[in-house]
Amino acid sequence: MAAPLRIQSDWAQALRKDEGEAWLSCHPPGKPSLYGSLTCQGIGLDGIPEITASEGFIVNEINKKSIHISCPKENASSKFLAPYTTFSRVHTKSITCLDISSGGGLGVSSSTDGSMKIWQASNGELRRILEGHVFDVNCCRFFPSGLVVLSGGMDAQLKIWSAEDASCVVTFKGHKGGILDTAIVDRGRNVVSGSRDGTARLWDCGRSACLGVIADCGSSINGVAVGAADNSINLGSPEQTPSEREVGTEAKMLLLAREDKKLQCLGLQSRQPVFLFIGSDAFNCCTFLSGFLLLAGTQDGNIYQLDVRSPRTPVQIIHRSGAPVLSLLSFRDGFIASQGDGSCFIVQQDLDYVIELTGADCDPVYKVATWEKQIYTCCRDGLVRRYQLSDL
Repeated sequence: MAAPLRIQSDWAQALRKDEGEAWLSCHPPGKPSLYGSLTCQGIGLDGIPEITASEGFIVNEINKKSIHISCPKENASSKFLAPYTTFSRVHTKSITCLDISSGGGLGVSSSTDGSMKIWQASNGELRRILEGHVFDVNCCRFFPSGLVVLSGGMDAQLKIWSAEDASCVVTFKGHKGGILDTAIVDRGRNVVSGSRDGTARLWDCGRSACLGVIADCGSSINGVAVGAADNSINLGSPEQTPSEREVGTEAKMLLLAREDKKLQCLGLQSRQPVFLFIGSDAFNCCTFLSGFLLLAGTQDGNIYQLDVRSPRTPVQIIHRSGAPVLSLLSFRDGFIASQGDGSCFIVQQDLDYVIELTGADCDPVYKVATWEKQIYTCCRDGLVRRYQLSDL
């Protein structure tokens, strides 16, 4: 990947006024950073500012919400996208997790203010408060139906909620430490949780029972992902006949991002190992891109792309800064990543530039969710930002 470009977080506001300025920088690995600025020379009749860049930088294109900048010397190019809208009233403190329902109508989020809330995705208006966890909620997500929410908390409990009346319909107990991430298997008859206690568990939602400890690795499991395996991948066979309450686990892989610098993959139904990869630092998050490609992000800023069929050598390692990689999400023919320094970016195979989602000023962006052409992020600054990809 080319050298990352950075821009002043509120560039869109700063460049809206005559002679307004915003700083720019380019950070080639192992070389001195280059610094520059953008200046507004006036606003056009269409409301779009006329922008010039200082020496070494080029403005390729500008719209109301986006600006495409290149640094030819380092062959770097980024399109910066400002938020379409920002929701400041959902939470009062840092927002640690969010998700958007399958129909795009609702959002759910959890915060260090101790609350978990459901809100309208279009305007951030509060709909429901989900109360019942003791201590902080670490993770929350919608089931595929969009009517039900799964959450995991520091109280070691996993809960299922009705998004319609905010009632808690199921509580799973069994973990001995806080739950850090969850995954939903197929349509959601079964779910997976990863915990600080070092175990990943499979649960039966209908009977609110644990179907088994899938992995016990002696190290905190920071992220989990479930994906359908390509036919060429040998997932092994289960030692015992799976319970008839296991639904949709066959031909699925389970990926675990572990605190002890290990990325573990196993057959969800078979419980058999597929691979164990050792990274540069603790793994925070992971996701599948296809039936054999996956991504995992570390505390020291590495994004590993691995092929399950030959996992020893990464397909590539993307490193844009030393800030922790906090979330990874498959998106179109690429992915979205967010980091602890406030950067959030989209990499697409067919684009020769990176799309940067701006607005956070050095505050970690903890989670990203998408619905069609809209991208939602949550941040330590207590804001939910909504970006409109049509604004590109």
